Amino acid sequence: MKVLLLKDPKDKDSGPDPYTEELGSYNLEATLIPVLSFEFTSLDSLFEKLSHPECYGGLVFTSPRALEAIKICLKEKSKKEAWSKSLKQMWNIKPTYVVGKATASLVEEIGLVPQGEMAGNAEKLAEYICSREKPNSSALLFPCGALKREVLPTVLREKGIALESLTVYQTAQHPDLQESLSSFFSQQGIPASIVFFSPSGVKFCLQHIQKLSGDLINQVKFAAIGPSTAKALRDAGVAVSCTAGSPTAQDLAAALHTALQPHNCSH
Repeated sequence: MKVLLLKDPKDKDSGPDPYTEELGSYNLEATLIPVLSFEFTSLDSLFEKLSHPECYGGLVFTSPRALEAIKICLKEKSKKEAWSKSLKQMWNIKPTYVVGKATASLVEEIGLVPQGEMAGNAEKLAEYICSREKPNSSALLFPCGALKREVLPTVLREKGIALESLTVYQTAQHPDLQESLSSFFSQQGIPASIVFFSPSGVKFCLQHIQKLSGDLINQVKFAAIGPSTAKALRDAGVAVSCTAGSPTAQDLAAALHTALQPHNCSH
């Protein structure tokens, strides 16, 4: 059975994409189509803040892109030296809170120790942070995207935990998206399932997919990587067949495998 994954392939250098591999183990043939392109912003301001760990209580990351922004900063020799000589150690005395394994592994790549990656989504991470942080202590630095959801900031604000957000990337539609979707549907036909990986993916893809599927759209099982993406699909009037228990290849593959069983008639 064919499954369409609306996400970027994993970096070519680091082996096969875990989602393609995991779905393959259930005899599901996955195709990846990149949906988003990212433009990094405010990098000078980001490194300026990272240069003053003494001003913050810790770091919060809910997206791999925020870490890509830091990695771009660290390409500069002087910044890389400052980071490895002293800044990294100073931040490591403080917590680095993350959502999900992908973000956690990038945190480790820059030499920090992630906490809370098992939370899996912003709501659960917010609860975890609230259980660890005291109200009215130093602000947590939160490099994020322009489209960040307000769940985490709102929960922390209600508990009196200060969060300083800094927008370090903008999200736009991938320039080849329409063409990639059209050629997938013309060459492969209607997939058994389509998996969305972000609310932005719903915004940019859903109408194209509805147009390309026509009346056959009712045959497609729509799946989501997490609760915010599932909500975006439901808000757009789409029935969600399954949501991954946590944002990992294993959990998504298991959920899809169950949803695609012929006896599963739930909507």
